[in-house]
This record gives sequence, C-alpha cells and structure tokens, in this order.
Amino acid sequence: MTHTWLPPAEYIATLPRATAYACLYFTDTHGRPFQLRAVQAAELWQWPGGNMDPGETPWETALRECREETGLVFTGEPRLLGAHFTSARDVDWPANHIGFIFDGGELTDEQIAGVVLDPSEHSEYRVRTLDAWEREMTPRNFRRLAAIDRARRAGGTIYLEAADGS
Repeated sequence: MTHTWLPPAEYIATLPRATAYACLYFTDTHGRPFQLRAVQAAELWQWPGGNMDPGETPWETALRECREETGLVFTGEPRLLGAHFTSARDVDWPANHIGFIFDGGELTDEQIAGVVLDPSEHSEYRVRTLDAWEREMTPRNFRRLAAIDRARRAGGTIYLEAADGS
C-alpha cells in the first residue's frame, strides 16, 4: 500500500472538525459549587469559561473568559480537573466539542460578592450544595457537575464522554 502525502492544509481538510472550550470550576469555602446562569437559556448553568479564540491555549481561554464573565482574575496554577468530549453525531452542533475544566479553587465570600457579570452572557450567579444543584439543573448537566466535583475532592482528573453530552 502506498501513501500519498498531502500538503498540511489539504490533510487538515480531511480531518474531523472540533471546537474547544475551557473554564474554571470554583466552590465557596464550604465546598459548594459556584455557577452562572446563561442568558441564552435560562435553564443552563455554567462555569466561568467559553470557547477558545484562535491562537489561545485552553488555560489562557479559561483565565480570559473568567475575567470577562465575572471580573475575577485567577492567579493560581493550572490544574486540570477534567476533559469533556461531545461528538458531533450526538448533539445539534456541526463539530465535535472538546472541553477543559480547570480547578479555580475556593472563592471567599468577599470574592463572590465582588463578582460582576457580563449581562450579555449571564443573568445571575449562585452558590449551592450539590443536592440543591441537582434540583435546579438538567440531569445531563448535573452529572457533569457532580463528576467534576468528585474529581476535585479526590484530587484526580476525569475524562467525560457520553452520547448525551454529559
């Protein structure tokens, strides 16, 4: 079997498409997850983060998005809690979607009170127990939240992949 080598641009055109996001997972000092309510879908709660810009690393994306969405400037070291993969075949999105969830640590009451939301993206923020979040969130999104919380408590890293996007 002979291989025909393609120029890089032609070869890349044959590969699956993917978008990527990165975010920071915070809790308060009592271990309760901090999340933002998305403007575009009131039932959607998210961590501070978003899609990568061209030339950015996942870590740079997480820091930039956190600052833009909350006003918080995170200065800690990167610690990956989880990677998340959603296949284009499983959701209404024209590409695979890959996420990087980093540990943002604990926010003090003062830091939480100082959060300034970007009103074009998020309408509110909340800190709740996992039990309270389970009642508030869709099952798929809660499974992702609970898995990331477990990884952080265990000091580990997880990989999430599921047909339903969790």
